[in-house]
Amino acid sequence: MKQSSYYLYESFFKTLSNQTRFEIVKLLIKGPLSVNEISSKLKFEQSRVSHNLKRLEGCGFVFSKTKGKQRIYAIDSQIIVPIIKNIDKYITKYNKRLNECCESK
Repeated sequence: MKQSSYYLYESFFKTLSNQTRFEIVKLLIKGPLSVNEISSKLKFEQSRVSHNLKRLEGCGFVFSKTKGKQRIYAIDSQIIVPIIKNIDKYITKYNKRLNECCESK
């Protein structure tokens, strides 16, 4: 694997490993939402949500469409949703190992 490929993987996983962005992604899997709706459902400040949506959109996790005065955010359902679902399957299957792995740090 090329060294630059490593940094792309690192960027992908760092984007997803942030708890705020992770919670936004998991919420958007259920359907498109505005910044205000995301803020309300997650009980996060709007600025926090907007900041993290900017990173998610910049990295291709989500996209937005303008609807009136609002921007509606949606997840990339063709690429990101299957990745998240496969990670969920992995976590379910290897839950015990992952917990042990984390405890050994």
